[in-house]
Amino acid sequence: MATYTPMIQQYLDIKAQYQDAFLFFRLGDFYEMFFDDAIKAAHELEITLTSRDGGTEERIPMCGVPYHSAQGYIEQLIQKGYKVAICEQVEDPKTAKGVVRREVVQLITPGTVMEGKQLSDKENNYLATITSFADGTYGFAYADLSTGESRVTLLSSMEEVWNELYATGAREVVVASHFAEELHQKGKERADFTISLEDDTTTNFLPDIARPLVDEKAKVTFARLFHYLVKTQKRSLDHLQPVQLYEIHQYMKLDVYSKRNLELTETIRTKGRNGSLLWLLDETMTAMGGRLLKQWIDRPLLQREKIERRLQLVETLLMYYFERQELRNLLRHVYDLERLAGRVAFGNVNARDLIQLKKSLQQVPAIRAVVEQLDNDNAKQLARSIDPCSELVELLENAIDDNPPLSVKEGGVIKDGYDDMLDRFRDASRNGKTWIAQLEQKERELTGIKSLKIGYNRVFGYYIEVTKANLHLLPEGRYERKQTLANAERFVTQELKEKEALILEAEEKSMELEYALFVSIREQVKQFIPRLQQLAKIISELDVLQCFATVSEENRYTKPRFSDNRELVVKNGRHPVVEKVLGAQRYVPNDCLMNAEREVLLITGPNMSGKSTYMRQIALTAILAQIGCFVPADEAVLPIFDQVFTRIGAADDLVSGQSTFMVEMLEARNAIVHATPRSLILFDEIGRGTSTYDGMALAQAMIEYVHDKIGAKTLFSTHYHELTVLEQSLAKLKNVHVSAIEENGKVVFLHKIEDGPADKSYGIHVAQLAELPPELIARAKEILAELEQPVYSERSLQKTAFEQLSMFVEEETPKEPPLSKKEKQALAALKSLNLLEMTPLQALNQLYEIQKLLK
Repeated sequence: MATYTPMIQQYLDIKAQYQDAFLFFRLGDFYEMFFDDAIKAAHELEITLTSRDGGTEERIPMCGVPYHSAQGYIEQLIQKGYKVAICEQVEDPKTAKGVVRREVVQLITPGTVMEGKQLSDKENNYLATITSFADGTYGFAYADLSTGESRVTLLSSMEEVWNELYATGAREVVVASHFAEELHQKGKERADFTISLEDDTTTNFLPDIARPLVDEKAKVTFARLFHYLVKTQKRSLDHLQPVQLYEIHQYMKLDVYSKRNLELTETIRTKGRNGSLLWLLDETMTAMGGRLLKQWIDRPLLQREKIERRLQLVETLLMYYFERQELRNLLRHVYDLERLAGRVAFGNVNARDLIQLKKSLQQVPAIRAVVEQLDNDNAKQLARSIDPCSELVELLENAIDDNPPLSVKEGGVIKDGYDDMLDRFRDASRNGKTWIAQLEQKERELTGIKSLKIGYNRVFGYYIEVTKANLHLLPEGRYERKQTLANAERFVTQELKEKEALILEAEEKSMELEYALFVSIREQVKQFIPRLQQLAKIISELDVLQCFATVSEENRYTKPRFSDNRELVVKNGRHPVVEKVLGAQRYVPNDCLMNAEREVLLITGPNMSGKSTYMRQIALTAILAQIGCFVPADEAVLPIFDQVFTRIGAADDLVSGQSTFMVEMLEARNAIVHATPRSLILFDEIGRGTSTYDGMALAQAMIEYVHDKIGAKTLFSTHYHELTVLEQSLAKLKNVHVSAIEENGKVVFLHKIEDGPADKSYGIHVAQLAELPPELIARAKEILAELEQPVYSERSLQKTAFEQLSMFVEEETPKEPPLSKKEKQALAALKSLNLLEMTPLQALNQLYEIQKLLK
């Protein structure tokens, strides 16, 4: 029976350990892939699929990529959610007996990328892990390997886990084997991430960075993450920072729906930054600051003291214009200290990275001096904590050449004067080359051959080249022939050979010593990693605070104040993003007053008049205030909200089989179940996804429930004008409306919020603006006139649902015959259905079963 060749068998043995990854198997100057990996990689990377003999009758599928350009191909696979195991030769082929020994030196996954296009400068690349416990709670941890930061929290439900996953945007999630299938089934409906397995949660040998974790569940959760990192990276993880234990209740809770509806970090339509709150705010000058800004937006603060500290610093920076501009200019020259520190620890830092590190640190004393000038105690405290790492600057200044090559193994990295031995080698090499140039001139004069030259190549070394036309001028026996070319002859002399040996030996030893010195310098830089990471935190914070000051100045934002009695007063408030897009001159500002007598605002008004924008701007104002930024208003007094819930817009969730109305109900349920009196709720057009009476009944029931049971500040916009009568029965509900006027049969939106209900909906006018056919518009007006006759208008929402429906029923209804046994069974089955928990397909199947029962 035919067997595989030893090399293919070696490939199969290693591949068996990495079945969920592409195995890049090093063969000479190529990474090769075989069998199914080759077939799949050829398709994904659009490269040629070939085959080779593997010892069996059938040839083995094969494809490969060049070693020197493999990074681009690896990035393509990672972008698509795959993993790549890098398998290198770990012994010298010249000394190997049999097949060269190979090992996987790194597993690159979507959550462990350290370099390349997959890393966005201003976004973290998180790897997350979920651990389920027997009591129904969950541990959630996440880390950014490129920066070394990691956090752990304990959660009470899977819904909270999904919210954290969405907040972090993790590209890879590590779970236990038994939990993977459940996560796969649920996860595909909610997020796009790669699922990886890790069952080792032993906590005996956790590093010192886990010391802040006291709770055993938190330790177990982090242990799964740490063991996965150790197994996949197979190298130093010295840059991992101490783990931060956090609680989600320390921050304003923003669920998945609210973040999406408010477009905090990406827009609903394009899923991109442009048009989001993050896009508006991002005036950061460093990559670190950009990442911290996104983290602050994702997690607004609840502690008033911390919020006030940020606001005071922003106010100070706003007042000190010239110092702020100088700070911005200095920050512009600071590179990504966090990721540079990560690359140092990982061992893949090059000399150019170290020059970036040096140039960044050279800005720090000036940054510190600027911050010290600010008349603010918190600013002076920040300035005192800024560490310029002057010893590191001195080391890099003395050691690394200012314009080093990209490769660290080909010389030219270390400065002259740093190492005596290196200087001697370089002197020998340079003097030898000077001697070669002098020899060339001397030989030209002696032979009279002006075209004579001394050259070098790696195969033959140094040589004297003479064209064939000048060979007759050479003195007999002066040179030793070495190589014949078509038009010339190459010669050597004993003296040239001796000098060549000296030069090449000096160059070889110089490069070996230079690389060893670079590795030694890199190890010295490692000792500064904790100090660099602490410095990066301070620089990032300063960057975000100056960003807030810059944005606030440019857009005329004001410093918010916080109320102790849950009062909300916003004067001339604006939607920050819409105002930026439209321009300040065109945007119509609006007031908002909510206090103990005005807990619920019922907003009516025509379509396109700005109801949704008004609601969103109140939520965004609260979020801006609680991240420590000034707000788009002339004056703002706000409560500190613990949660913000939104039900705005309509969209089917086809993947999970949920209709527009089901999505609407789920989002509404999330708010109603979890809101507290300290929350803010935005409900937009609740009930429009079903029939008029159903929708109206649900809307009224929700308003009453929020008003009576929850007591949260609530903005409720609706087209059900019948609901405006609720102001008479609900003491804390007030009607407001978006004003519009009708001129020459056309509606003009004023975009101004005023007290009281809207007089009409202007729906037909909006259809007219959309340029529907004139005859259709005319017919709609006729029908509306009929519907507005007294027989319709006299009936109000205060009538019960039975009274509302009785207009369609005869006063005396004839008695129906008694139901049969099958009809009773069908009716019971129909009543038992929970439609809100079913997909459309499941509902159709149940309906079919009931119909079969009746036939």
